[in-house]
Amino acid sequence: MRNKIILIVIILAVILGAAAFWYYQKNTYSKEVLKLEILGADQADLLEEIEYTVKYKNNGNVRLEEPILTFEFPDYSVPSGGGSLRKEMVLQDIYPGQEETFHFRVRLVGSAGELKKAKAWLSYKPKNLNARYESETSFTTKIGTVPLTLDLDLPSRIESGKELSFNLNYFSNVDYPISNLAIRMEYPSDFEFQSASPSPLDSSEWEVGLLNKAEGGRIEVTGTIMGQIEEEKMFKAQLGSWQDGNFVLLKESIRAVRIVTPSLYISQQINGSPQYIANPGDTLHYEVIFKNIGSEAFNNLFLVARLEGAAFDFDTLRAPLGEFESGDNSIVFDWRRVSDLQFLDAQEEGKVEFWIDLKEDFGAQNKNPVIKNNVYLSQARQEFANKVNTLVEIGQRGYFVDEIFGNSGPLPPEVGQTTTYTITWQAKNYYSDVDNMQVSATLGRNVSLTGRIFPEGTNLTYDSVSREVVWKLDNLDAGKGVTGAGPNVSFQVRFSPDSSQIGTVPNIIGPAEITGEDQFTGFTVEGTDEAINAALPDDDSVSDGTVR
Repeated sequence: MRNKIILIVIILAVILGAAAFWYYQKNTYSKEVLKLEILGADQADLLEEIEYTVKYKNNGNVRLEEPILTFEFPDYSVPSGGGSLRKEMVLQDIYPGQEETFHFRVRLVGSAGELKKAKAWLSYKPKNLNARYESETSFTTKIGTVPLTLDLDLPSRIESGKELSFNLNYFSNVDYPISNLAIRMEYPSDFEFQSASPSPLDSSEWEVGLLNKAEGGRIEVTGTIMGQIEEEKMFKAQLGSWQDGNFVLLKESIRAVRIVTPSLYISQQINGSPQYIANPGDTLHYEVIFKNIGSEAFNNLFLVARLEGAAFDFDTLRAPLGEFESGDNSIVFDWRRVSDLQFLDAQEEGKVEFWIDLKEDFGAQNKNPVIKNNVYLSQARQEFANKVNTLVEIGQRGYFVDEIFGNSGPLPPEVGQTTTYTITWQAKNYYSDVDNMQVSATLGRNVSLTGRIFPEGTNLTYDSVSREVVWKLDNLDAGKGVTGAGPNVSFQVRFSPDSSQIGTVPNIIGPAEITGEDQFTGFTVEGTDEAINAALPDDDSVSDGTVR
């Protein structure tokens, strides 16, 4: 009997175990039965449009309910059609054997060789189960060609302590516009930044902004570098795009400069000054001095001086011992004509010289003008840059017949009677912004202001003791009165001659002078215009100004 009971218990246990196993099998689910994958390009060029295909298939025999598909583009990429980098889609129930595909187009952003990963998740609830399951997958694409040019144009050798000027050239051949671009520079130790054109945000970063295909630019950097002989100094330039506060590197350029033993020292003077500030119309006497500071003599040298600047009037160039090459505006000095170039012993120096004029007017579009002389001597190269003051002009005109005030009195002027005239001043500024600008002139004898001024409110003053009229302009931007309308003022004067002036043509107003401070050079600039007498040369209606 006991054995029978034991047998029954065993049979019941087997039945219960089988039922439990069946229930467990029925109420569990393996997420492996949902196949989720991403198909795409293994390699893509920078900002080339590619397509990711997200594909799923329900390989099980259970319906998948409340499915949600999430797709995430690679970091910093540009989805076609815009939008965020994360897409979420609520799907219909997925039945056994059902499969579906979704397509996502995008442009990848990154540097050459960088791996960019796209990700996908699909979450769901199998029928009759409360738990949510999630399948995930990813796909990696390698950035191939980056059609951007970033070139550091540096000399391979330089002497310690010398001024170093180099260019950073950039160009885009990408078929898609790149926005939020910036350029960063990493300088070597002992490099002292001096200036750059265009000006950086700080000494090492420039904002480029938007760059379309076939567009580019150049950055010019100047500084001084120190180092030990044969030491290599590394310069690194990076072109990237700012994305969500992060600098995404697209292109990098690294160049080295080797410090070499100095052997030739080159200096320059213009009109006897090493830091000459030129004026439009100046005649410049250039003296280029070179010294052998090495230990060995030089023989049979050529010195080339290449001039750059719109202000130069090359028709006036005079170089008795040099030959002018008009193709690149260079003056070549040959050792056959210059004895100092034929043999330059250690610690000896020599000199070449030439003369050239500057134009008065060389185009108001040349703001903050600079004239440059690039000197080449053996392996040595030195660039000299000199600023040019702006050109300011004042036009002084006098009228009897005008449409501003309407003048009266006898013409020619007569003793015992009063004749009124209109004086007009017009200011011009060509090349650089000017501060503290003013115009002044002294009224003639027996001439005074009537108090009528146009435009009203103009800052015009008069000193009755000195008889000086002063017009305060303060600031005057480059190009005002040249490429566009300039400031002007008109004021009325009265003339009441006395008997001592009979038979003369007296001045109504003396020469006008305009002065100001050039913001670019820091120097005072000035211009003048002639006095105006009672004959009024600017007024065709007046033929005689002799006092009666």
